Amino acid sequence: MPRLRQLEQYKKRIALVVCFCFGIMVFAPAVLAAETETAILEPVASGVTVLSNEKAMIDASNAKDGYIMAAYKQPTDKKLKLRITGPDKVVYTYNLNSDGKYEVFPLSGGEGKYSIAVYENVSGNKYATAYSTTMTVMLTDEYAPYLRANQYVNYQADSEVVKKAAELVKDKPKSLDKIAAVYQYTVTTLTYDKEKAKTVQSGYLPDVDQVLAEQKGICFDYAAVMTAMLRSQGIPTRLVVGYAGDVYHAWINTFIPQTGWIEGVIYFDGETWKMMDPTFASSAKQSKQIMEYIGNGSNYTAKYLY
Repeated sequence: MPRLRQLEQYKKRIALVVCFCFGIMVFAPAVLAAETETAILEPVASGVTVLSNEKAMIDASNAKDGYIMAAYKQPTDKKLKLRITGPDKVVYTYNLNSDGKYEVFPLSGGEGKYSIAVYENVSGNKYATAYSTTMTVMLTDEYAPYLRANQYVNYQADSEVVKKAAELVKDKPKSLDKIAAVYQYTVTTLTYDKEKAKTVQSGYLPDVDQVLAEQKGICFDYAAVMTAMLRSQGIPTRLVVGYAGDVYHAWINTFIPQTGWIEGVIYFDGETWKMMDPTFASSAKQSKQIMEYIGNGSNYTAKYLY
Protein backbone atom coordinates (compact mmCIF):
# COMPACT_ATOMS: atom_id res chain seq x y z
CA MET A 1 0.00 0.00 0.00
CA PRO A 2 1.48 3.41 -0.93
CA ARG A 3 2.70 5.42 2.05
CA LEU A 4 0.38 8.31 1.21
CA ARG A 5 -2.65 6.05 1.43
CA GLN A 6 -1.44 4.68 4.76
CA LEU A 7 -1.14 8.18 6.14
CA GLU A 8 -4.59 9.09 4.95
CA GLN A 9 -6.06 6.00 6.56
CA TYR A 10 -4.25 6.68 9.83
CA LYS A 11 -5.77 10.14 9.98
CA LYS A 12 -9.21 8.60 9.73
CA ARG A 13 -8.82 6.37 12.75
CA ILE A 14 -11.08 7.57 15.51
CA ALA A 15 -12.16 6.29 18.87
CA LEU A 16 -15.80 6.34 19.72
CA VAL A 17 -16.15 4.26 22.84
CA VAL A 18 -15.17 4.65 26.46
CA CYS A 19 -15.36 2.16 29.34
CA PHE A 20 -17.37 2.79 32.44
CA CYS A 21 -17.11 0.28 35.24
CA PHE A 22 -20.68 0.96 36.34
CA GLY A 23 -22.03 1.28 32.84
CA ILE A 24 -22.39 4.33 30.73
CA MET A 25 -22.57 4.80 27.04
CA VAL A 26 -21.22 7.65 25.03
CA PHE A 27 -22.30 8.96 21.71
CA ALA A 28 -20.11 11.42 19.82
CA PRO A 29 -21.89 12.65 16.71
CA ALA A 30 -20.43 15.43 14.63
CA VAL A 31 -23.06 17.82 13.40
CA LEU A 32 -20.90 19.96 11.21
CA ALA A 33 -18.37 18.83 8.66
CA ALA A 34 -16.18 21.77 9.53
CA GLU A 35 -16.42 24.15 12.49
CA THR A 36 -14.78 27.44 13.22
CA GLU A 37 -14.46 28.58 16.84
CA THR A 38 -17.14 26.70 18.77
CA ALA A 39 -19.41 28.42 21.28
CA ILE A 40 -19.96 26.32 24.41
CA LEU A 41 -23.63 25.42 24.82
CA GLU A 42 -24.41 25.65 28.55
CA PRO A 43 -27.65 24.48 30.21
CA VAL A 44 -29.82 27.22 31.69
CA ALA A 45 -32.73 27.19 34.13
CA SER A 46 -34.65 29.91 32.31
CA GLY A 47 -37.68 29.82 34.62
CA VAL A 48 -40.13 30.09 31.72
CA THR A 49 -41.67 26.64 32.21
CA VAL A 50 -41.36 25.34 35.77
CA LEU A 51 -43.33 22.30 36.96
CA SER A 52 -43.40 22.02 40.75
CA ASN A 53 -45.10 21.51 44.08
CA GLU A 54 -44.08 22.48 47.61
CA LYS A 55 -41.16 20.01 47.61
CA ALA A 56 -39.51 19.81 44.20
CA MET A 57 -39.27 21.63 40.89
CA ILE A 58 -38.52 20.76 37.28
CA ASP A 59 -37.40 23.53 34.93
CA ALA A 60 -38.50 22.35 31.48
CA SER A 61 -37.96 25.69 29.75
CA ASN A 62 -35.36 24.21 27.40
CA ALA A 63 -36.71 20.69 26.98
CA LYS A 64 -36.58 21.25 23.21
CA ASP A 65 -32.78 21.31 23.59
CA GLY A 66 -32.82 17.84 25.11
CA TYR A 67 -32.57 18.47 28.85
CA ILE A 68 -34.43 19.40 32.01
CA MET A 69 -33.12 20.81 35.29
CA ALA A 70 -34.38 19.38 38.57
CA ALA A 71 -34.03 20.35 42.22
CA TYR A 72 -35.44 19.64 45.66
CA LYS A 73 -36.61 23.05 46.87
CA GLN A 74 -34.94 23.08 50.28
CA PRO A 75 -31.64 21.65 51.49
CA THR A 76 -32.27 18.35 53.23
CA ASP A 77 -30.44 15.44 54.83
CA LYS A 78 -32.72 12.98 53.04
CA LYS A 79 -31.45 10.87 50.15
CA LEU A 80 -33.17 11.87 46.93
CA LYS A 81 -33.78 10.17 43.59
CA LEU A 82 -34.92 11.41 40.18
CA ARG A 83 -36.55 9.04 37.73
CA ILE A 84 -37.11 9.82 34.05
CA THR A 85 -39.07 7.51 31.74
CA GLY A 86 -39.24 8.51 28.09
CA PRO A 87 -41.20 7.41 25.03
CA ASP A 88 -38.74 4.56 24.52
CA LYS A 89 -39.87 3.18 27.94
CA VAL A 90 -36.31 3.06 29.27
CA VAL A 91 -36.24 4.07 32.94
CA TYR A 92 -33.35 6.27 34.08
CA THR A 93 -32.80 6.62 37.83
CA TYR A 94 -30.42 9.26 39.18
CA ASN A 95 -29.27 10.43 42.58
CA LEU A 96 -30.46 14.00 43.10
CA ASN A 97 -28.38 16.35 45.22
CA SER A 98 -29.79 17.52 48.54
CA ASP A 99 -28.48 21.10 48.53
CA GLY A 100 -31.50 22.62 46.79
CA LYS A 101 -29.58 23.48 43.61
CA TYR A 102 -30.54 22.57 40.06
CA GLU A 103 -28.86 19.67 38.25
CA VAL A 104 -29.05 18.89 34.53
CA PHE A 105 -30.49 15.65 33.14
CA PRO A 106 -30.73 14.57 29.49
CA LEU A 107 -33.94 13.56 27.73
CA SER A 108 -32.42 10.51 26.11
CA GLY A 109 -35.62 8.89 24.88
CA GLY A 110 -36.16 11.22 21.94
CA GLU A 111 -39.40 13.06 21.19
CA GLY A 112 -42.63 12.15 22.90
CA LYS A 113 -44.15 11.83 26.37
CA TYR A 114 -41.96 11.74 29.49
CA SER A 115 -42.80 10.84 33.07
CA ILE A 116 -40.60 12.55 35.64
CA ALA A 117 -40.62 11.94 39.39
CA VAL A 118 -38.63 13.02 42.44
CA TYR A 119 -38.45 10.61 45.38
CA GLU A 120 -37.34 11.16 48.98
CA ASN A 121 -35.98 8.49 51.28
CA VAL A 122 -38.25 7.60 54.21
CA SER A 123 -36.31 4.67 55.73
CA GLY A 124 -33.77 2.09 54.65
CA ASN A 125 -34.26 1.50 50.92
CA LYS A 126 -37.82 2.85 50.92
CA TYR A 127 -38.67 6.01 49.00
CA ALA A 128 -41.84 8.08 48.76
CA THR A 129 -42.89 10.29 45.85
CA ALA A 130 -42.14 13.94 46.53
CA TYR A 131 -43.34 15.13 43.14
CA SER A 132 -44.26 13.65 39.76
CA THR A 133 -45.37 15.07 36.45
CA THR A 134 -45.56 14.34 32.74
CA MET A 135 -44.58 16.39 29.73
CA THR A 136 -44.44 16.06 25.96
CA VAL A 137 -41.14 16.96 24.32
CA MET A 138 -40.43 18.11 20.78
CA LEU A 139 -36.68 18.35 20.19
CA THR A 140 -34.88 20.98 18.14
CA ASP A 141 -33.08 18.04 16.51
CA GLU A 142 -32.07 14.49 17.41
CA TYR A 143 -28.60 15.60 18.53
CA ALA A 144 -29.83 18.15 21.08
CA PRO A 145 -29.59 15.91 24.19
CA TYR A 146 -25.91 15.23 23.52
CA LEU A 147 -24.47 18.71 23.01
CA ARG A 148 -24.48 20.03 26.59
CA ALA A 149 -23.19 19.19 30.02
CA ASN A 150 -25.32 17.12 32.39
CA GLN A 151 -24.94 15.34 35.72
CA TYR A 152 -22.78 12.60 34.22
CA VAL A 153 -20.69 14.89 32.00
CA ASN A 154 -20.28 17.99 34.11
CA TYR A 155 -18.25 20.91 32.75
CA GLN A 156 -18.46 24.66 32.16
CA ALA A 157 -17.07 27.01 29.52
CA ASP A 158 -14.03 27.75 31.70
CA SER A 159 -13.29 24.11 32.64
CA GLU A 160 -9.77 22.84 32.04
CA VAL A 161 -11.12 19.95 29.99
CA VAL A 162 -12.74 22.47 27.61
CA LYS A 163 -9.49 24.41 27.30
CA LYS A 164 -7.55 21.21 26.58
CA ALA A 165 -10.05 20.21 23.90
CA ALA A 166 -9.66 23.59 22.19
CA GLU A 167 -5.89 23.14 22.27
CA LEU A 168 -6.07 19.64 20.81
CA VAL A 169 -8.31 20.56 17.88
CA LYS A 170 -6.63 23.83 17.00
CA ASP A 171 -6.16 24.04 13.22
CA LYS A 172 -8.37 20.97 12.74
CA PRO A 173 -11.55 22.19 11.01
CA LYS A 174 -12.99 18.74 10.26
CA SER A 175 -14.99 16.87 12.88
CA LEU A 176 -13.25 13.60 12.04
CA ASP A 177 -9.85 15.08 12.78
CA LYS A 178 -11.10 16.59 16.03
CA ILE A 179 -12.42 13.23 17.21
CA ALA A 180 -9.14 11.55 16.29
CA ALA A 181 -7.15 14.15 18.24
CA VAL A 182 -9.30 13.83 21.36
CA TYR A 183 -9.19 10.04 21.21
CA GLN A 184 -5.43 9.81 20.78
CA TYR A 185 -4.91 12.21 23.68
CA THR A 186 -7.21 10.19 25.95
CA VAL A 187 -5.67 6.78 25.31
CA THR A 188 -2.07 7.98 25.42
CA THR A 189 -2.39 10.33 28.42
CA LEU A 190 -4.79 8.71 30.89
CA THR A 191 -3.94 5.53 32.77
CA TYR A 192 -6.41 3.18 34.42
CA ASP A 193 -6.66 3.65 38.19
CA LYS A 194 -7.00 0.10 39.52
CA GLU A 195 -7.08 1.17 43.18
CA LYS A 196 -9.90 3.63 42.56
CA ALA A 197 -11.81 0.96 40.65
CA LYS A 198 -11.64 -1.28 43.74
CA THR A 199 -13.00 1.32 46.16
CA VAL A 200 -15.35 3.54 44.12
CA GLN A 201 -18.88 3.70 45.50
CA SER A 202 -22.25 3.54 43.77
CA GLY A 203 -23.38 7.02 42.78
CA TYR A 204 -19.86 8.20 41.94
CA LEU A 205 -19.74 11.12 39.50
CA PRO A 206 -16.50 12.13 37.77
CA ASP A 207 -14.77 15.48 38.17
CA VAL A 208 -13.42 15.83 34.64
CA ASP A 209 -10.91 18.54 35.51
CA GLN A 210 -9.51 16.49 38.38
CA VAL A 211 -9.19 13.44 36.14
CA LEU A 212 -7.36 15.56 33.59
CA ALA A 213 -5.00 16.92 36.24
CA GLU A 214 -4.24 13.51 37.74
CA GLN A 215 -4.11 11.85 34.31
CA LYS A 216 -5.73 8.69 35.60
CA GLY A 217 -9.19 7.35 36.31
CA ILE A 218 -11.72 4.56 35.98
CA CYS A 219 -13.90 3.74 32.99
CA PHE A 220 -16.50 6.37 33.85
CA ASP A 221 -13.78 9.02 34.07
CA TYR A 222 -12.45 8.16 30.60
CA ALA A 223 -15.95 8.38 29.18
CA ALA A 224 -16.79 11.68 30.85
CA VAL A 225 -13.54 13.37 29.83
CA MET A 226 -13.81 12.40 26.18
CA THR A 227 -17.51 13.26 26.04
CA ALA A 228 -16.95 16.67 27.63
CA MET A 229 -14.17 17.46 25.16
CA LEU A 230 -16.19 16.48 22.11
CA ARG A 231 -19.39 18.21 23.22
CA SER A 232 -17.48 21.39 23.96
CA GLN A 233 -16.41 21.30 20.32
CA GLY A 234 -19.97 21.04 19.06
CA ILE A 235 -19.76 17.31 18.38
CA PRO A 236 -22.84 15.64 19.90
CA THR A 237 -21.59 12.83 22.09
CA ARG A 238 -23.79 10.23 23.65
CA LEU A 239 -22.49 8.61 26.82
CA VAL A 240 -23.78 5.05 26.69
CA VAL A 241 -24.11 2.51 29.48
CA GLY A 242 -23.97 -1.17 28.69
CA TYR A 243 -21.92 -4.34 28.86
CA ALA A 244 -18.54 -5.36 27.47
CA GLY A 245 -18.96 -9.10 27.77
CA ASP A 246 -20.22 -9.56 31.32
CA VAL A 247 -18.72 -6.30 32.63
CA TYR A 248 -20.75 -3.10 33.00
CA HIS A 249 -19.06 -0.65 30.70
CA ALA A 250 -19.21 2.72 28.90
CA TRP A 251 -18.23 3.88 25.41
CA ILE A 252 -18.72 6.49 22.68
CA ASN A 253 -20.37 6.37 19.27
CA THR A 254 -20.18 9.20 16.72
CA PHE A 255 -22.02 10.76 13.83
CA ILE A 256 -20.21 12.13 10.82
CA PRO A 257 -22.39 14.04 8.33
CA GLN A 258 -20.81 12.37 5.31
CA THR A 259 -21.07 8.91 6.88
CA GLY A 260 -24.07 8.95 9.20
CA TRP A 261 -24.37 7.54 12.68
CA ILE A 262 -21.38 5.48 13.69
CA GLU A 263 -22.89 3.05 16.17
CA GLY A 264 -20.93 0.29 17.85
CA VAL A 265 -17.78 1.38 16.09
CA ILE A 266 -14.29 2.57 16.73
CA TYR A 267 -12.03 3.49 13.92
CA PHE A 268 -11.94 3.49 10.14
CA ASP A 269 -9.34 1.12 8.73
CA GLY A 270 -9.75 2.24 5.15
CA GLU A 271 -12.65 -0.10 4.42
CA THR A 272 -14.95 -0.44 7.44
CA TRP A 273 -15.74 1.28 10.74
CA LYS A 274 -14.90 -0.78 13.83
CA MET A 275 -15.67 -0.41 17.52
CA MET A 276 -12.95 0.69 19.88
CA ASP A 277 -12.87 1.23 23.62
CA PRO A 278 -10.44 3.95 24.69
CA THR A 279 -10.07 2.65 28.25
CA PHE A 280 -9.18 -0.85 27.08
CA ALA A 281 -6.93 0.57 24.39
CA SER A 282 -5.11 2.75 26.91
CA SER A 283 -4.68 0.21 29.71
CA ALA A 284 -3.51 -2.46 27.27
CA LYS A 285 -1.23 -0.09 25.35
CA GLN A 286 -3.33 -0.83 22.23
CA SER A 287 -2.13 -4.45 22.08
CA LYS A 288 -3.19 -6.63 19.14
CA GLN A 289 -5.46 -8.79 21.35
CA ILE A 290 -7.24 -5.82 22.89
CA MET A 291 -7.67 -4.09 19.54
CA GLU A 292 -9.26 -7.25 18.15
CA TYR A 293 -11.63 -7.49 21.14
CA ILE A 294 -12.81 -3.89 21.06
CA GLY A 295 -13.07 -4.01 17.29
CA ASN A 296 -15.76 -6.67 17.59
CA GLY A 297 -19.13 -4.96 18.08
CA SER A 298 -20.73 -8.19 19.30
CA ASN A 299 -18.74 -7.82 22.54
CA TYR A 300 -20.76 -4.72 23.44
CA THR A 301 -24.42 -4.42 24.48
CA ALA A 302 -25.88 -0.92 24.97
CA LYS A 303 -28.34 -0.27 27.81
CA TYR A 304 -28.54 3.45 28.58
CA LEU A 305 -27.75 6.61 26.63
CA TYR A 306 -26.53 9.80 28.29
